[in-house]
Amino acid sequence: MGKRIISRRRGAGSGTYRSPSHRHHGAMIHPPRSVLGPGRVLDIRQAPGRSAPVAEVQTPDGHRFRLLAPAGLQTGAMISLNEGAVDRGSLLPLADIPDGTLVSNLEVKPLDGGRLVRAAGTSAMVVAHAGREVTVELPSGHFKQFLAACRAQVGAVGGGGRLERPIVKAGKKVLMTRSLARAALKVRGVAMNPVNHPFGGGAHQHVGRPSSVSSGTWPGAKVGRFGKKRKKKGHGGR
Repeated sequence: MGKRIISRRRGAGSGTYRSPSHRHHGAMIHPPRSVLGPGRVLDIRQAPGRSAPVAEVQTPDGHRFRLLAPAGLQTGAMISLNEGAVDRGSLLPLADIPDGTLVSNLEVKPLDGGRLVRAAGTSAMVVAHAGREVTVELPSGHFKQFLAACRAQVGAVGGGGRLERPIVKAGKKVLMTRSLARAALKVRGVAMNPVNHPFGGGAHQHVGRPSSVSSGTWPGAKVGRFGKKRKKKGHGGR
């Protein structure tokens, strides 16, 4: 009996392929709307489980929480929380952010804590305001409408250019990808044994049969290229 392919085993979420919890600083979510006024940046830390640095912010009433640190944010800086001036690192509703401003850590729905544009060096741009909706250009170039009540941080996410530094050694890549719950190396299916992959085995490394599979193939054999979805022709041969 064959074994599960590596993609299925990773998808199960076992401890072997899970990012270690002790390398995380906790969930990075926006504070409640009831938190108003300026916040002071106490510290900016490296988060091994994330690509972006983390900023620890203290509110006027002494409460502390963590946010993704935008590029250029410094220790001791003051940021606005839910209202105030549009400055680097401020957390404001999209309705209060003018057009042409770079933002990050956007909320898809109000009060969801921020879900988009969270990777290091990424940023989105506020394009236009139209009533209750605000148009934002995402890093992919796609224009998406958000409710004006959705919040975002002003500025691009810090940590940009991290991929420009050479890794040099394979061991460093293993440690880096372990924190991010990714695979450091990718083994070809034809290089495996037949028990590990449908493409494994043989006198030499070749698939030995058509490598395209249909969308309805069972998960254990769903490897290779997906079959092309053909459009049904209409009447008249069109």
